[in-house]
Amino acid sequence: MRPYTAILIVPTGIGAAIGGYAGDALPVAKAIAQVCDRLITHPNVLNGAILYWNLPNAFYVEGYGLDKFAAGCWGLRPVHQNRIGLILDQGIEPELRLRQLQAADAARATLGLSLTDYVITDAPLNVELRTTASGTSWGTIGNPDSLLRAADVLINKVGAEAIAVIARFPDDIDEQADQNYRHGKGVDPIGGAEAVISHLVVRQFQVPCAHSPAFLPPSPDPDLSPRSAAEELGYTFLPSVLVGLSRAPQFIVGESHEMPEPIDIWSNQVDAAIVPATACGSSALLSLSQKRCLIVTVNENQTQVQVPPQPLGIKSIQVNSYLEAVGVLVAHKAGINPSALSPNISLLHCLGQ
Repeated sequence: MRPYTAILIVPTGIGAAIGGYAGDALPVAKAIAQVCDRLITHPNVLNGAILYWNLPNAFYVEGYGLDKFAAGCWGLRPVHQNRIGLILDQGIEPELRLRQLQAADAARATLGLSLTDYVITDAPLNVELRTTASGTSWGTIGNPDSLLRAADVLINKVGAEAIAVIARFPDDIDEQADQNYRHGKGVDPIGGAEAVISHLVVRQFQVPCAHSPAFLPPSPDPDLSPRSAAEELGYTFLPSVLVGLSRAPQFIVGESHEMPEPIDIWSNQVDAAIVPATACGSSALLSLSQKRCLIVTVNENQTQVQVPPQPLGIKSIQVNSYLEAVGVLVAHKAGINPSALSPNISLLHCLGQ
């Protein structure tokens, strides 16, 4: 019997009630990983600043790569370990840069991760944050070429197999939006910009990439939400990024001439996808909905976007909570129609002679 494979998607920067903060969808991933043989998810789900959890059967896949995988253009090849190249934004102040490098050294010495020497961009990245009219977050990079040049050095000159980017983010975030986020309301004001950074590297070089923002530490807040608290524990968000990238699967690009391996994963092997009920417009989900893949939408995970499955022609099993979603996956993996667990089973209808 082939492995049961599920994808857990919680888009970043859309104010998801679960997964819209500091790694607060990680408990969901831990639960789903217990009932799947393979769980594919992305950094927004697994990154909790300096908090993380090693899920041996989870695959850490950046969002652009996840879209290409779901479309069938790229495959995933599991690895034992990646050599991670570290890019530091030239705009990071010397003391804050030192904090990031110390976190990287700690990951090498304490966790045994493999890192190459680092590169500082040849110009400040100049990240700017934006918010859409609907309240979702996004951003721009003033010098994307500088980012790509740094990644090119790490990949093609020192053999980095995955890239961690630390960009200096502006401290003058909208005060009200920042307070809402720290108190467990509203939208992560930096999530959308983070996605732009990692998308650029993955699209250009087809290697795993994730981003860690650099900020000056904020003042203590006695009313801090537990969902945001992971970001208050240290000077850097880097540890969870490095842990995720250390075992992130490599991409098998469509035109690759590599010999296939039995461990390779392709989108036609995905059995189920779990998403918030109002966030069904992602490229990955639209692709998966065209395949033989069970779509499970979770009503409890409300977001700032309103894209339900029905207008898109996506057939899904709608559940109220992730606890129910886990039950659906258990039944599906066992070959049981979830409706058979309900007393209200409809009669069969004749389609004609």
